Amino acid sequence: MSRQYFMPPWVLLAGDGLVLLAVTLAGFGNHNSSLAGGRWLTTFLPLVIAWGLVAPWLGNYQPRFWQQPLHAWRALLAMVLAAPLAGFLRALILGGTVIPIFVVALGGVAALSMTAWRVIWALLAGRDFSWTKAR
Repeated sequence: MSRQYFMPPWVLLAGDGLVLLAVTLAGFGNHNSSLAGGRWLTTFLPLVIAWGLVAPWLGNYQPRFWQQPLHAWRALLAMVLAAPLAGFLRALILGGTVIPIFVVALGGVAALSMTAWRVIWALLAGRDFSWTKAR
């Protein structure tokens, strides 16, 4: 018997974006960097682009995978693979070089954050929240 899912897939996509935004803003906050001027976009946009290019190839947007918490490893692997691409794209935007420790730190924090989000999503996506509606 197949499990019915009640949360629309766009919530998953929006959640992915919010996780990447949170990782970016946390990194800037951790380094006491100002958010004014939009420099944070030089990290956020490459991260979103890299995630968007890598994640679908590993099944992160196939319902048979995102519906199961045990498949959250796919998000971890996708982010580990996306981080070097994000670092490269960031270096292109800034006109600099790729900083390996930055790629490792960004990839590690983003991979763990995305994996945690995907586990939470898989656990909540199948819950019927119809009790919140008037009967």
